[in-house]
Amino acid sequence: MTMQANEVGAKWLNEAGLRPTRQRVALAALLVGDGMDRHVTAESLFDDARDHGESVSLATVYNTLRAFCSAGLMQEITVDGSKSYFDTNTHDHPHFFWEDRRELTDAPAEQLEIRRLPDVPEGAEIAKVDVVIRLRGK
Repeated sequence: MTMQANEVGAKWLNEAGLRPTRQRVALAALLVGDGMDRHVTAESLFDDARDHGESVSLATVYNTLRAFCSAGLMQEITVDGSKSYFDTNTHDHPHFFWEDRRELTDAPAEQLEIRRLPDVPEGAEIAKVDVVIRLRGK
C-alpha cells in the first residue's frame, strides 16, 4: 500500500471520530485509499490485507467493518440472510447481486422508481429500504 493510501485511510477514520489504529488504517487504506467505492465481504478484505502483507485476523476484520458501519463510514448489505457485503458508498442506492459470481455491484439509482411502499404497522417507521436485484447469466 502506498503512503498516500494510508493517509487517505487515516483521514477517513479521523473524520468519523474513529481512533486510527495501525490495523484500522491498513484496512481503511484498502477500502478507500484510491478514492473508489468498494463492495467487500470480510473474507475478501481479509484476503486483500494478507496479499498486501498486513497481519490481521479475520475476527479483527469483522470487528473493524462493524465499527466502520457504526461510525457511518460503510453500510452493510445482507444477501440470502447470511452473507454480508460492506459498501463504502453510504448514499441510498440499489444493488445488483450477481448470483453466479457471488458479487455485489451498484445498480443505476436514477433508473429505480419506487412509487409506493406498504403501510407501516402502527408504532413503527421506515428506517431504510434496501433494493437488491438478483442476476444470473442466461
